[in-house]
Amino acid sequence: MLMKTTQRLLTLAAALLLTASNLSAQETPTPEFPSYYAAADGKKGAELKTALFAIIKAGHTSNTYNSLWTHFRTTDARADGKVWDMYSDITDFTFGTDQAGSYNKEGDVYNREHSFPNSWFGGSKSHIAYSDLHHLYPTDGYVNNRRANFAFGENNGESYQSWYRPADPTKQPSEKGFSKLGTCSYPGSGGVTCFEPNDMYKGDFARTYFYMVTRYEDEIVSWFQNYGNKEGVSETLGGTTYPGLTQWQVNMFLAWSAKDPVSADKEIPRNNEVANIQKNRNPFIDYPGLEEYIWGSYMDVPFSYNNYQQPTAITTIRTERTMHNGVMYNMAGQVVDKSFKGLVIMNGKKYLNR
Repeated sequence: MLMKTTQRLLTLAAALLLTASNLSAQETPTPEFPSYYAAADGKKGAELKTALFAIIKAGHTSNTYNSLWTHFRTTDARADGKVWDMYSDITDFTFGTDQAGSYNKEGDVYNREHSFPNSWFGGSKSHIAYSDLHHLYPTDGYVNNRRANFAFGENNGESYQSWYRPADPTKQPSEKGFSKLGTCSYPGSGGVTCFEPNDMYKGDFARTYFYMVTRYEDEIVSWFQNYGNKEGVSETLGGTTYPGLTQWQVNMFLAWSAKDPVSADKEIPRNNEVANIQKNRNPFIDYPGLEEYIWGSYMDVPFSYNNYQQPTAITTIRTERTMHNGVMYNMAGQVVDKSFKGLVIMNGKKYLNR
């Protein structure tokens, strides 16, 4: 009898330990899309940005900087299993084998790139942003070094250009201009030195920066105040929680994101994998065009987490537009007049009335 009682107690203790273990593992579950964003429902403009900040900060767990080498294998692998490098077009890096180490030219090794330079937030490895995978990517070490801490922008590549991959794999690269460094030509930039990623990845980096000034909304003002004298900071950060970025960067990133939409083969699976790892998501990938609701032409439209209206599917109209049947409805089906601002239905089509 004593033996049986002891066995029962041991079984009960094991069950309690297992339950406690399961509960501990469930403390920071992988955020489920779209219910993850329910608290931002109905918000717009600056209020929407702040609501998203609270959501994506809560539950965000930190990574060790060393763990990024392992995480990159699932977050940034091409279909052929090689490293997905967004700075160079000629690389075919093997995970682990080609990581870190010394480099003399493009194509030597890959390293861990803070696309939002870590010097902009103090460079402390203990800061959660230092290993935040939503802005860290594996990139060619040499090109990464040439980028340095310069702001993103558009230029003619007069200082540096990385290589394009030749059409014939048996030949050496002969065409440059994949990534570029030079004097920024974007309106409002003031001609600062800037780094321009390739067109195919401009949207990726735009949505990365929208994430950064949203996730760290409570810190970007102090970053600007404390590190504004460092290369690239004052060109990028505006010194306020909203809009967070300088106006020329807002304009440029909005354009980049529109021209290079969210990619189903890269950004969406990467966002899901990062969410599994650090328990927060990038809303600008989950909701393509969301940036327009915060900084762009849809700031008058309330965000809906479970009935999201992607901006590219909506035509913008002005109140002076002639209504054929004279009837305009809001999204609740109520008749509204021309003074109503926001999403409307008119003649069976959806519009944004501004």
